[in-house]
This record gives sequence, C-alpha cells and structure tokens, in this order.
Amino acid sequence: MAYYRPPGPPPDPVLVQSLTQQQQEMRLRVRAEPLAQEPRLIAGCDSSFPTPDTILSVFVVLKFPSLEVVEKVYNYGVVDMPYVPGFLSFREAPNVIHTFAKLENKPDIIMVDGHGIAHPRRMGIAAHLGVLLDMPTFGVAKQKLTGTFAEPGIERGNISPLTDAKTGELIGEVIRSKDKVLPLFVSPGHRCDQATATRLTLACLRGYKLPEPTRLADHWAEQFKKEVR
Repeated sequence: MAYYRPPGPPPDPVLVQSLTQQQQEMRLRVRAEPLAQEPRLIAGCDSSFPTPDTILSVFVVLKFPSLEVVEKVYNYGVVDMPYVPGFLSFREAPNVIHTFAKLENKPDIIMVDGHGIAHPRRMGIAAHLGVLLDMPTFGVAKQKLTGTFAEPGIERGNISPLTDAKTGELIGEVIRSKDKVLPLFVSPGHRCDQATATRLTLACLRGYKLPEPTRLADHWAEQFKKEVR
C-alpha cells in the first residue's frame, strides 16, 4: 500500500483509544488456518492516495497457478478518516471493500500489498480486510513494520523468520523474491497460516521482486489513476 503521511498535529487521543479498542476486538476474530483446498482464483489488492483526501483501490483476480488475469476493478473515493500512525487500515478498508464488491469473480484468497499479523497489534491491512470480508488473506509488504529478523541469503527463495522482539512469536517470514534485491515481508492475515502465505508468495513469483497479484495490482493502480485525474 502507498501511504500518504501528511504533517500536522498529533492525533486525537480519544480517536486513538477508540481505534485501538476496535483493533483489539478484531484481533480476537483472526484465525490462522490452512486453506481447505488449493485456490482456483487468487486476487492482488493495492491502494494508493492520489491526493491527501482521496484513495484509489484495485483488485486484480488471477487464475492459480497459471496467473492468467481474469478480472481487474478499481474504486476511487474520498478518505474521511485522518492519518493516524499505526491505524492506516481504517483509512483504506472502506474503499477496498467497495472495490471488492465490484468483482464478478470472487477469489479464494487475497494477497494484500501490506502486512497481515506483522503489525504491533497484529492487525495490519491484510488481517483487517480478512476479518471484515471473512475471506482468507495474507500480506506481502516491501518494508518491515515491526519485529526482528536475520537477513536471508542473497539468492531467490531464501527465507528467514520474522519474530516479535519481546516474545519471540513468529509473526511473518522474510523472503528473498529475487537474487540480490531487498526482501519481502510475508505474514498471514485471516483464515490463512504462515506456510500458506509463504508458499503462495513463492508460487506467484515470475522474475520480478513482487509476486504477480500485487505487482499487477500496483501496475493497474497507476493506469487507473489516469482515468480519475
């Protein structure tokens, strides 16, 4: 996800308290479990902020394992919630859900450009969306948000664990998706486990740093921006 981080005064503490409580309640609903069967369709999801007050969200649905594109949709809308660090999911989720509703081909699992449980309160955008949609989801992020890890080997396919610095809990895996490029941070969201998230990420690599679902979602986000300018 491409986040807009505007300058300004500190967030309203009452709002922060409310959002924290909501995340804690949602966290209790997150389930880590393998898929019941191999996915037939996998979707990539990405959001960006063309202006400080607007958001464009994209879903690209692909056949699995061929990764042939089946459908792509977007929704462009106004962002009502202010920027609050650590709670970006609340800015994105409403528009992402509107975008998902436009799909004629519902995926079996969603790969989100962002984090799943690899979040300080275990509720990154992938987990957030998974709970709201009651869909299997996982996150593939380009940067670490929380946790500690040892750098994986420089060749494609090397993996190292991402763990909570205090508890040692496994919250994700760090994957070298292409030789000698910066790694990706993969974590389960909802109705998905780490093994599934990692396996599908690797299965969706086609020579680029990003796996095809989120790479294509990002690509089409740039194309769709031209339609709303």
